[in-house]
Amino acid sequence: MTERTKWYHTELLDFMSTHVYPAEASYEEEMRQAGNPHHYPQIMEKLKAEARRRGLWNLFHPHKSEEWGSPGLTNVEYAPLCEILGRSHLAPEACNCSAPDTGNIEILDLFGTDEHREKWLKPLLQGTIRSAFAMTEPAVASSDATNIELRMVRDGDHYVLNGHKWFATNAMHPNCRLLIVMGKTDPHAAPHRQQSMMVVPIDTPGVAVVRSLPVFGYTDREGHAEILFDDVRVPATDLLKGEGEGFAISQARLGPGRIHHCMRTIGMAERALEAMCRRADSRTTFGLPISERANVQDWIAEARIDLEQVRLLALKAAWMMDTAGNKGARTEIAAIKVAAPQVALKVIDRAIQVHGGAGVTADFPLAQAYAHVRTLRLADGPDEVHKRTIARQELRRHRS
Repeated sequence: MTERTKWYHTELLDFMSTHVYPAEASYEEEMRQAGNPHHYPQIMEKLKAEARRRGLWNLFHPHKSEEWGSPGLTNVEYAPLCEILGRSHLAPEACNCSAPDTGNIEILDLFGTDEHREKWLKPLLQGTIRSAFAMTEPAVASSDATNIELRMVRDGDHYVLNGHKWFATNAMHPNCRLLIVMGKTDPHAAPHRQQSMMVVPIDTPGVAVVRSLPVFGYTDREGHAEILFDDVRVPATDLLKGEGEGFAISQARLGPGRIHHCMRTIGMAERALEAMCRRADSRTTFGLPISERANVQDWIAEARIDLEQVRLLALKAAWMMDTAGNKGARTEIAAIKVAAPQVALKVIDRAIQVHGGAGVTADFPLAQAYAHVRTLRLADGPDEVHKRTIARQELRRHRS
């Protein structure tokens, strides 16, 4: 770690132990009393205020800014901090480092107009609003972005949007004000020049949030929304970068977003390993602690080996992004996106097994963690697409 990363690392660990972990029980109780799965608990505002006070704000943002509190860390510097954030579902939002806002902030920073920056980017960096990214569609295999069917038709100084999206994560958050929508402006252009992206306020007439999609029976607080667009009129000035630039923007967005998911996943798996060790030491079967059983010791040892490997792969991908750019790191990004969730699922599954029946209940965070990590084998592209990317790069290298 660099010297400044060491400082943030120490400060963040203290923030987690003194504020975040103790807040988890209060958070659950407030959510239970609210009776609304999309309720915004006030404990989050307290955590956000403390994070800002400590300077643990917008840690993901690559540009240093006193106004936004972002230290301007590199990907390698942010990696161990992002891993710590992944140890609790409260921490990323508390530090304004949660998806999909981080990716949307990068889009607005890179491709937004001055108006977009003032109206949307500024409050997102301040943490006063949230946003969603509407790309995936129920009617097509959206892992191939060229399949996207939502139409964006030019009509004078507006575009008219018609289509159907789902899994727009964060759209059920009470503070969500903004959608970044990917659609098709020219179905006759070259395959990767047909798509465009637009900034669409969520309260625009014709935007209808149909429902929140449960995932493995869990209804996440931020929600994964199904959204209908029915003759939604959006000013042409809200087109990002230009017509036909949607695919290029999505690739710029997904690189950092993918590796952030992987870093947080490693943190989640580390916490599961800690829980597995504690449980194994505290339970006795047939006269011996579970931790003395050879198969459980194998699980613990394999978890440590696997986690060290994926952490190093994540760090290599981060280093490649810093030195060669997102495009130059595409193989490493694809590789960690496949490896990290698979390793985390293996560790969490074994932690559940050691916990016995308790492991599948809500008394421990393991079942919900498993459900969340399993979705990551689909989110930001399924494993198969990333493996295809790696294989094509490898074949190209050998053929040349």
